[in-house]
Order: sequence, then structure tokens, then C-alpha cells
Amino acid sequence: MTTTGGHEPVFCTVVPPHVLDRIAQHQDSSLASAARRTLERDAWERTHRRMTTVVGATAAVTRAAVSDQPNRTVYDAEHGTDLPGTKVRGEGDEPGQDATVNRAYAGLGATFELYLKAYERHSIDGEGLPLDATVHYDKDYNNAFWNGEQMVFGDGDGEIFLDFTLPIDVIGHELTHGVTQYTANLTYFGQPGALNESLSDVFGSLIKQYTLGQTATEADWLIGAGLLAPRVTGVALRSMKAPGTAYDDDVLGKDPQPATMDGFVRTGRDNGGVHINSGIPNHAFYLAATALGGNAWERAGQVWYDVLTGGKLKKDASFSDFATLTMAAAKARYRDGAELQAVLKAWEQVGVRTA
Repeated sequence: MTTTGGHEPVFCTVVPPHVLDRIAQHQDSSLASAARRTLERDAWERTHRRMTTVVGATAAVTRAAVSDQPNRTVYDAEHGTDLPGTKVRGEGDEPGQDATVNRAYAGLGATFELYLKAYERHSIDGEGLPLDATVHYDKDYNNAFWNGEQMVFGDGDGEIFLDFTLPIDVIGHELTHGVTQYTANLTYFGQPGALNESLSDVFGSLIKQYTLGQTATEADWLIGAGLLAPRVTGVALRSMKAPGTAYDDDVLGKDPQPATMDGFVRTGRDNGGVHINSGIPNHAFYLAATALGGNAWERAGQVWYDVLTGGKLKKDASFSDFATLTMAAAKARYRDGAELQAVLKAWEQVGVRTA
């Protein structure tokens, strides 16, 4: 386990438990069994992460000198569950025949580049942390996760989910959980947990937009586009532009994300609805970014990054706390310009109060 300077690592998946729960109850046993196995595996990994953290087991981490170049390693689990698996590509190695390995390697690099070029951050921890990823995890595993140390990707079951390295924003999303781990370390429950998830969606989307050279207007603002198999009636896991519209399927059900506080969901499941209520701050960012136009990672993204890394965001922050800090960050960096007004209006539109 890597040391995190006092920050507690958490186990974060890109596919919410409520989605897998729904599939696990389907009458088609082949679909249900893959979802159940994924849920069981996630539960094991989550417990393992918690127990490792409690015990405090640590291992020495070899850190390269802080560099403007990433330090990537991709491993192959060969459909097993032992991590990290067999090393199949290191930093600077030429692409191989396995497209999944190549996509993981490229996604790690794209994430590193966005944080470096846009925010002068050197890797996940800001100090050149090596980026490790394991592909081909387990059999028909319908998820991808950050376990506090590394990225892990399943291949999907081919019926509901495809290869989890396909959407670059999924890679960016999970690695951003690492950035949050090393900075604000938001509690993974309720509103702070939803903010944790939202920040991963925000920067995952920005990584995709940066890689594709898209402006805020050109972007699709979808999280996980290309991940759903052809049989699924849907376009992605989540929509920042229109929360609640990403899918409406007989197997997955209907996307439950609210876009405003009027639809805020109170639930004890999914750590208090962290993957559901994240739609509200997601939509606020979309509104601010599109109001400002241009490249979303520049002004809107800069404000969100300033709040995440500025040291004032408390572990148990509410939506209102976060919104208030974005107002302060916008004013500090851009004074009383369009940025401040765009951020203020965005939070007003989603019904989150600011001090």
C-alpha cells in the first residue's frame, strides 16, 4: 500500500452499485450472474481496502524525481484477481498487440498531461507518483476502480458493458479519485461523497475534452460514452449536460440522477447516493463552463481545481460549502469578471445556496 501523507484511500468504482443491483435481479441468468460476481468482487476489494487502511500496512514506494513526463506501468491480471498482475508495458515501451493495454497506457498519459499542462500538477499526488494500471481483471468484470494505489479495469461482460478502457473519461475519472485522495480527501458518503464523485466526473470529462481538442460547446458532456453494449438503450453512464437522461433501459432501468436540488435523493444505499446526487454539482459545472465558453479546463476547470487543491475544502463539505468556495476562488483569480457571474448563476440554477 502506498503512503498518502495522512490521507485515507478509498475504493471507488465507476459503475454505481445501484446499477449492478438492478442487473443482478434480471431474469436472464447470464446477465445477472456477471453483475452478482462484480458486486461480490467489489465488496471484497472494498473490505480489503478498509482493512489494509485500518491495519496501516505500508510499503516503500519508489518515486522518480518530479518530472514533466509520466511514469506508467500497465499489468495484465489475465482474468485473475491478484494485483497488480504481470507487467506488460512500461514507460516508453512501444505499443503491443493488446489494444486494451495500449488504451490504458494512453489514458494514464492523457490524465497526467491534463493535470500538468493545465494546472502544473505533477501526477496524482503532485510529486510525480508512478501511475499503475491493471487490465483484464477477473472474468466478465463489469467495473473499473481506483483502490487507493492503482487503476484496475475489467473487460465487461460484452452484453451490458464493454471494455472499461474504451472511454478515456473513465480512466480520468478514476485517477481523479486519487487526486482527491491526496488533496481534499472528501469523505465518501452523502454530499461530500457526491462531491468526490462529481469532481472525478468533472476532470474525467475535461481530460476527454483536452485530448479531443474540444471546446465546452463541442463536448458531449457524457461520462462513459462507448461503454454500454449495443443492446443497451442509453448513451453513457451519466450526463453532465442533462442528468437523468444517460440511459433508460429494460435491464439498467432509468438514469436516477437529479439535475437540481429539487430532485435530491435521500437514500442509505450507495454511500448515501454518491453516484446519484453527484448529478447536481456536475450540472453546475456544465452550466458554468458552457456559459464561459472556450476550453472548459481553463477558466471553469481552474476554479474547480483551485477549490479541490486549495486547502480550504473540508472533508465533510456540503454542496453549499463547495459552491461558496468556488465563488471565492473565482473572485480571487478573476476578480468580478464573467467567471464569478457564471459560477454564481450556475449554482443558482441547480438550487445550491452560496454564502
